[in-house]
Amino acid sequence: MRAIREVIVVEGRYDKNALRQVVDATIIETNGFGVFNDREKQALLRKLAAERGLIILTDSDGAGFVIRNFLKGAVPKSQIKHAYIPDVYGKERRKTTAGKEGKIGVEGMRPDVLLYALERAGAVFLDDRPSAPAVRSAVTKGDFFEWGLTGSADSKSRREALLKKLGLPERMTTNAFLEAVNILFSKESFMEVLHELSR
Repeated sequence: MRAIREVIVVEGRYDKNALRQVVDATIIETNGFGVFNDREKQALLRKLAAERGLIILTDSDGAGFVIRNFLKGAVPKSQIKHAYIPDVYGKERRKTTAGKEGKIGVEGMRPDVLLYALERAGAVFLDDRPSAPAVRSAVTKGDFFEWGLTGSADSKSRREALLKKLGLPERMTTNAFLEAVNILFSKESFMEVLHELSR
């Protein structure tokens, strides 16, 4: 399995599952058109784009291009790469009927087709990394509680100070913050940030 530096953006969980069989990468779902009104997800995508770059990989139908065009307007163009799948007509195995345009989406593409689409988009492959991704500890809700980021009188102000330091939106919910932390940091590196803040 090949590791990719950029964050890959797909429409939904079935697309994400298909890609996980092909590459070792951070994969974010837009939840279809859900990203249009999800300010937190937009802010997270901008942050990830600035740090690692994004590869947008949506379906080849009209809806996929609407989502792709929205993201092109929400994130600086210089931080985006575009991966395109070919028009293949048919239906995905899990569906009883084909989609509106009769095209197979990302979830139904063969692994070699997905890999080729990413290569053609200019994905940065980290071939010097071991094929088995290093297991890194995740930050949990329990950790947030233990570190005083939830459950105490000054938790909110501590979270706000951290969000500001990390360049994340101040209105981010605790769950969204936790998701962002686990994408951007290992548990150990996040603990270092906390330590710096408490000095």
